[in-house]
Amino acid sequence: MPHPDHGDPLNTLTEVVRRLRKIADISRQSSWYRSAPVPASDQPWFVNAVLSVETELPAPELLNLLHGVEREFGRIRRQKWEPRVLDVDLLTYRDLVTVNQDQRAGPVLPHPYMHERAFVLAPIAEIAPEWRHPVSKLQATELLEMLSSDQPFDIVGVDDFSA
Repeated sequence: MPHPDHGDPLNTLTEVVRRLRKIADISRQSSWYRSAPVPASDQPWFVNAVLSVETELPAPELLNLLHGVEREFGRIRRQKWEPRVLDVDLLTYRDLVTVNQDQRAGPVLPHPYMHERAFVLAPIAEIAPEWRHPVSKLQATELLEMLSSDQPFDIVGVDDFSA
């Protein structure tokens, strides 16, 4: 969704990355991916990227800071999968697998849907081809190949996030 101050999603996400740099060291960043909403709906296509970060913060504190960035950009969580200006997820954290499966009670790791989302797996495969899902032990490319073809995406840009 367009942001009232930053405009189109690509500009908004560029600002988000700048903000995330204040929270953690970004070590790798994917291209920008445009993808259909999942589950399928009449919402506009989203723009996504995956960042690999280095931090000493514990997972709950990191997730709390990520949600703070969402709030700074106007995100109000009302219902699952609603249209939104911004969605920043903690996908995985040092291969931690949590017992908790209630996202309201803290981090659920790995992200419970990441292995089902082409818009997550394709950027991971781009920046971390060696990465393996902490539960299935499959690489992102293997998980991506297992998905049906009803999750279209394309690369809409590459940004130099180092600036």
